Amino acid sequence: MADSSVLTSTEITSLADSSILDSKVTETFKENLCMTSTSNIDEEMPQIETRLVLVQEAGKQEELVTAIKEIKVPCVKMDSMEEFGGLDSPEFENVFVVTDFQNSVFNDLRKTDSRIVGPPVILNCAQKGEPLPFSCRPLYCTSMLNLVLCFTGFRKKEELVNLVTLVHHMGGVIRKECNSKVTHLVANCTQGEKFRIAVSLGTPIMKPEWIYKAWERRDEQCFCAAVDDFRNEFKVSPFQDCILSFLGFSDEEKKSMEEMTEMQGGSCLPVGDERCTHLIVEENTVKELPFEPSKKLFVVKQEWFWGSIQMDARAGETMYLYEKTNTPELKKSVSLLSLSTPNSNRKRRRLRETLAQLSRETDISPFPPRKRPSAEHSLSIGSLLDISNTPESSIHYGETPKSCSKSSRSSTPVPPKQSARWQVAKELYQTESNYVNILATIIQLFQVPLEEEGQRGGPILAPEEIKTIFGSIPDIFDVHMKIKDDLEDLIVNWDESKSIGDIFLKYSKDLVKTYPPFVNFFEMSKETIIKCERQKPRFHAFLKINQAKPECGRQSLVELLIRPVQRLPSVALLLNDLKKHTADENPDKSTLEKAIGSLKEVMTHINEDKRKTEAQKQIFDVVYEVDGCPANLLSSHRSLVQRVETVSLGEYPCDRGEQVTLFLFNDCLEIARKRHKVIGTFRSPHDRTRPPASLKHIHLMPLSQIKKVLDIRETEDCHNAFALLVRPPTEQANVLLSFQMTSEELPKENWLKMLCRHVANTICKADAENLMYMADPESFEVNTKDMDSTLSRASRAIKKTSKKVTRAFSFSKTPKRALRIALSSSHSSEGRSPPSSGKLGVSRLSSTSSLAGIPSPSLVSLPSFFERRSHTLSRSTTHLI
Repeated sequence: MADSSVLTSTEITSLADSSILDSKVTETFKENLCMTSTSNIDEEMPQIETRLVLVQEAGKQEELVTAIKEIKVPCVKMDSMEEFGGLDSPEFENVFVVTDFQNSVFNDLRKTDSRIVGPPVILNCAQKGEPLPFSCRPLYCTSMLNLVLCFTGFRKKEELVNLVTLVHHMGGVIRKECNSKVTHLVANCTQGEKFRIAVSLGTPIMKPEWIYKAWERRDEQCFCAAVDDFRNEFKVSPFQDCILSFLGFSDEEKKSMEEMTEMQGGSCLPVGDERCTHLIVEENTVKELPFEPSKKLFVVKQEWFWGSIQMDARAGETMYLYEKTNTPELKKSVSLLSLSTPNSNRKRRRLRETLAQLSRETDISPFPPRKRPSAEHSLSIGSLLDISNTPESSIHYGETPKSCSKSSRSSTPVPPKQSARWQVAKELYQTESNYVNILATIIQLFQVPLEEEGQRGGPILAPEEIKTIFGSIPDIFDVHMKIKDDLEDLIVNWDESKSIGDIFLKYSKDLVKTYPPFVNFFEMSKETIIKCERQKPRFHAFLKINQAKPECGRQSLVELLIRPVQRLPSVALLLNDLKKHTADENPDKSTLEKAIGSLKEVMTHINEDKRKTEAQKQIFDVVYEVDGCPANLLSSHRSLVQRVETVSLGEYPCDRGEQVTLFLFNDCLEIARKRHKVIGTFRSPHDRTRPPASLKHIHLMPLSQIKKVLDIRETEDCHNAFALLVRPPTEQANVLLSFQMTSEELPKENWLKMLCRHVANTICKADAENLMYMADPESFEVNTKDMDSTLSRASRAIKKTSKKVTRAFSFSKTPKRALRIALSSSHSSEGRSPPSSGKLGVSRLSSTSSLAGIPSPSLVSLPSFFERRSHTLSRSTTHLI
């Protein structure tokens, strides 16, 4: 790099700890200030003013001169060092502004111990309205201001001197020792004491290129080298300088780990290659190594591999060395992958104490054996809330948790003759205890570490993603902890007359508050986990490490999170079983019926909330997909009924042949056309990039404006066509909108019946069939002939271009020929059957009641193009017969 390679011999002194030099300068300044103030306390101190000296090219930059005027600092210009002596004045402290920190003038000024700054410093101070920063070294820019750097692994002194100098020029500070005050470690290798200290402290470890690239951007205002987007490009990869091989893994796992190794800066070779630096062993399957490893080869467990990715830095191999089973070394191994850090939050501390106590109470894992991998993809909410599901079928009820068999208060009394009611009650308590343990595991192993501050390598997930994944799990845990404690009291002090139903009635309101938010968004939670695991290697490694722990029972996070969805139906079944074994004279019989009813209400509430949530989500999807969609489409009472793809057959609402999408809601119809050009992308509030809107809004029509629905007969030239007779609220004339359905999934007959039913509901009419009429295509000049031909598409394109040119050079827009009057006024009496053959060619399906005179409330008024380009019908035709 040409602009940073030429350095003077005086730069060698910069290798000293610059923080010590800075502190000495500060102390000397303070001592001089105190001596001056005490000796001349009665004398008036002379005022020394800062003056900028623009050296050579700096004086020719207009932007720089303007910035100096804004900060109101006097300035002069200097073209050569010959003028240096004449600038010396007791009234001014000269600060030299130099554009090139490598020319001879810069070197001469530096020898005089003058204050030297670069133009970016002046421009930055003018922009922020701040005074000039004081620096005992030349300061070109402030892109590394407040950064403390340490170096390791550099053998060439010239390279190290060059890097240190550039850091000083950008405002950074250098320290010899790596400690907690160092903000970045610049490493030329992935070994050594400083590297291990930086990994343990979570200090970002950077490549030397980071400094060089930051120096290249030295003239950019407001640039900071510590910004994540820039810094992450130059972080030392976890497997840099590592060559890995894998032993004991399946082909699929091995391929995935090899791909991840390359993503993390490493490379792979077959097992046994002498060039390998690490051998990753699956300790659960490999009992003996197939060869004697060399002393240079690290034989480590897979925990080292995933831990390095999770921490975003190469973990120390010592704690993860592979040893034979039951060896003393294996028993002494300690995992360093915990992301926990001290936290003074009182609420979180109480939660941890509760979780710790809970883990001490139970020594038997409540989890079943690991399911097949495809199980998580077959999970569906559809049947999860079905009360007929078997409860907790995967839990071994024969195993009594320690918290039940050896309570912290007293041991569970066993009646002389165990009744069936006591057996079911004990089973209810056991399953509840197991369920609480599962929730505790989710919180303790997954949620709390992800939320911790000061994670090594930075946060694994964004706060929004964590909230989406775990939702109201902590609230559910709190409720069921109380239920478990109450059940434990009841089991410990068992009596047949004790009421179990009262416990669930007591917490029914809490269940209603906590469960719907989680169950309704479970699918979104599962999708977020899958997406983050695929896109974020550190999260994938985090799951691999924690899901392999015995507390998880080798189950995935998705499999654990499905438990809250399944819990309430299983509790309802157990309460039903308990009621069967409760005597009729027992007061708990009626209480259990109420408790079962309350649980059913909770599940009904969950299903209803889920349905509303999905309906609202569909409306949001429409808003995102349709460009210019009116905001008043979003309403709590509105839901999407059907989406239909069509082609316009008339001139309205858009040109013939254009693709039109109709969104039928319960009270309105959104009409949108396909966009001709798609530009840009949409970014949601949660920072998720969405695809650009593919449709363009045309009109949002209240269903009350639809007066008739015309089913166009099938002919040789007309297929799958229908029309809507619309009365705009500001017009007395009717507008005819004709379409051809292109959706093959939905038959036209079903679509028209669905549309008529919702129109009738909107205008409070019971006879929805009377809104639909069968019509001949010739009567309304509707045809679908040659809609998809090349000639027709070319004709439409020429026609569209002609319209644009005509409008551009015309002051008046003359409407086209009005639609031929298709409705005759001769049949004006209401309820009369139309003739079998006549001018109308319209046959009514059933008896009709006229809707033309019904006033139509409107959500929004029709656009002005309906007024200019309305397809008018005869004003005398006020009734369709």
